[in-house]
Amino acid sequence: QVQLLESGGGLVQTGGSLRLSCAASGRTFSNYAVGWFRQAPGKEREFAAAIDWSGGSTNYADSVKGRFTISRDNAKNTVYLQIISLKPEDTAVYYCAAREQRHAILLTTPWSYGYWGQGTQVTVSS
Repeated sequence: QVQLLESGGGLVQTGGSLRLSCAASGRTFSNYAVGWFRQAPGKEREFAAAIDWSGGSTNYADSVKGRFTISRDNAKNTVYLQIISLKPEDTAVYYCAAREQRHAILLTTPWSYGYWGQGTQVTVSS
């Protein structure tokens, strides 16, 4: 198993930026693809970004392209989500999730990922 712990959320103003971190422990992290999902109050959990095991392939939801950047450092067992130009509609709990795979096909559905962190709150004030 792999355990995930998100950090880096907080309260920011519109137009600000944040970098979220997802620290992994347990099994070999480089065997896992990682996704970032978010869930706003009263809404379903939605895909934001994903990265393959090597960091060579990424995928983004259309709604975040150009503002979100996912990256990973396997030496540090950490995946990052850099967010710029934050909008009030980005307000949500952000979760990282992991899926054991060593290919570059990145899935975007929550049920495709077997391991989840507890989430970190991002609140964007207008």
